[in-house]
Amino acid sequence: MLRAIVLNPADNVATLLDAGRAGEACELQGEASGHLVLLQDVPFGHKVCVANTSPGTEILKYGQIIGRASQPIRAGEHMHVHNIESARARGDLHKR
Repeated sequence: MLRAIVLNPADNVATLLDAGRAGEACELQGEASGHLVLLQDVPFGHKVCVANTSPGTEILKYGQIIGRASQPIRAGEHMHVHNIESARARGDLHKR
């Protein structure tokens, strides 16, 4: 079974510890537990969504905001630049 680590209990992403293929089961480890099925191929070290996410939702890794969902993302989908808009170094996106 594939493994993915959740680094903070607030995170809505997990980082794959093994490269995975669509349809493979993945065990969540670290600050979360459970299983999910990959909906897409996901390279080693990339992020996978752990809960269905609506557009505009803040994406958390290490308990920190790393971006916002730019489209709906389902649990098990690869999370990367194609569906996450970076919030870092974007003064126009920071809440004041």
